[in-house]
Amino acid sequence: MAYLVGVTALWAFSFSLIGVYLAGQVDSYFAVLLRVGLAALVFLPFLRPSLLKGKQRLALMALGAIQLGIMYTFFYQSFILLSVPEVLLFTIFTPIYIALLDDLLFGRFTPIYLLSAGLAVLGAAVIRYDGVDSGFWAGFLVVQGANLCFAIGQVGYRRLAADLPADLPWHNVFGWFFIGAMVIALPVFLLFGNSAALPTTGVQWGVLAWLGLVASGVGYFAWNQGATRVDAGTLAVMNNALVPAGLAVNLLIWNREADVARLLLGAGIMAASLWLNHWWLQRQQAHPA
Repeated sequence: MAYLVGVTALWAFSFSLIGVYLAGQVDSYFAVLLRVGLAALVFLPFLRPSLLKGKQRLALMALGAIQLGIMYTFFYQSFILLSVPEVLLFTIFTPIYIALLDDLLFGRFTPIYLLSAGLAVLGAAVIRYDGVDSGFWAGFLVVQGANLCFAIGQVGYRRLAADLPADLPWHNVFGWFFIGAMVIALPVFLLFGNSAALPTTGVQWGVLAWLGLVASGVGYFAWNQGATRVDAGTLAVMNNALVPAGLAVNLLIWNREADVARLLLGAGIMAASLWLNHWWLQRQQAHPA
């Protein structure tokens, strides 16, 4: 849980940095490529290929390709089709996908996970919903593609970790994750990127370096590690914890407008979903049926 909370705080700041210094100024596909490339450089020096079998390496690469490469391709495309409030609104369904996919991959059905995920979606909707206009369905589907990729990456990582030794030094194999992401990010930039919209200031390069080395490199490693140490319900809820965290950062540091009452109400609903999930786990441990 500490991993997920820490990365939530880290990413909350990162979203503000993107909005202030990069959005509309630096080519998004280049930003993704540089972020993934720098993150790969963090872990490549530690890579020990002999620790994983061929299929396991390919599985970890596939997870990186889906969770980062394809997800970001969907996500940035969505801003062409939708307004920012609409994109933010439609990202709140990720917890539902996580709850359902986790049960599917682990061969079970846990209604409480779906309920807690639903509460997380409700809490995020309370904070983010500002209405949508007509003709948004294509954009909605693109955002759901991004949500589904992010969910598949997290749940797939949990499933892969369950089949590997508990004492596996993950920092010695996580480089494969970013190599897989590069397999997607590089050709996407070459096909769709705008080389005329590269960073032009030291601040922009500095923000990209932070996002690549820390937010993407350290962040995705810690987030996926945290995903293996909590139950699916907690992971689902934490996926929407970025909503109040990100708005709080904007409100306190960047002085952007935010509805404090809705922020507090939505955060309270999410906290209730975490409490409900924790209560159910405690009950199951006390009465394992």
